[in-house]
Amino acid sequence: MPNSGDLSMGDDGELRCWWGASTPDYIRYHDEEWGRPTVDERTLFEKICLEGFQSGLSWITILRKREGFRKAFANFDAATVGEFDDVDVERLLADAGIVRHRGKIEATINNARVLTGMHKNDESLGSLLWSFEPSAQSAPAGNADVAAVTDGSKALAKELKKRGFKFVGPTTAYAAMQAMGVVNDHIDGCWVRQACLEDRANITIP
Repeated sequence: MPNSGDLSMGDDGELRCWWGASTPDYIRYHDEEWGRPTVDERTLFEKICLEGFQSGLSWITILRKREGFRKAFANFDAATVGEFDDVDVERLLADAGIVRHRGKIEATINNARVLTGMHKNDESLGSLLWSFEPSAQSAPAGNADVAAVTDGSKALAKELKKRGFKFVGPTTAYAAMQAMGVVNDHIDGCWVRQACLEDRANITIP
């Protein structure tokens, strides 16, 4: 059974991973997005980009700037972002609605161009990412069982870098895998864990 500190009872009577009940922003993200399997290209690209921006920062900072990111990066339409130039980089560096980090901004534009190239070759980000789904997963019994890096995330990061993606180290890759549901790291007893398993059974991997 999970330790008492690993799950939190919400006002609605549902048990959640402890972090998922800490703020209203986290409750919504935990319940509706984190670990929910998706194969939508725009959504996957957004998740990878935001996880890259989160590096060195708290996730709540990214969530609270999310609409700013979407406005700044054309709702993460890869074809549009891939056309951004030096003028756009300077514009983004002056945008207080996002994290103003030149390396991360330039990496996002670069990654959009890589993804656009994949699409032109009839390749999908969804197919690539989901090819790293573990063959078997067990429910984390508690916080201590939730990894930060795995062999799978190391392999994914290596493949992404091989293709030209930037700011996609093993830790960022694993956070993205968690966010998009390639792995289900909701703690045993969290109500969302079963919902994610049901969602996974109902999607088709490209």
